[in-house]
Amino acid sequence: MSSILDKINNKELINDEVIATDLLVSAKAAVRSYAVAITETASPEIHKTLKKQMEEAIDAHHKIATYMIEKEMYHAYDIKEQIDHDLKKADLALEMPEDNK
Repeated sequence: MSSILDKINNKELINDEVIATDLLVSAKAAVRSYAVAITETASPEIHKTLKKQMEEAIDAHHKIATYMIEKEMYHAYDIKEQIDHDLKKADLALEMPEDNK
């Protein structure tokens, strides 16, 4: 699966918010993957290792989300503001050049 950064050809469109969002989405996916893996293992050693890695992914997600909230990139506590922010980003995405592959 390619990331947001892989799809952007225009270097002017890559900014801290795009990078932070990509990291946040990746951290969230890691948490989900570890949670599923934990439920699929019978080994106590592997379970312990996966749980530790999941906790690290949760911590990373929290740090990234906190950074984004502080920089007003993510409006976790104001749904209306987040929707407005997302709509602006969607409009920007629609203006991006298409991949001709």
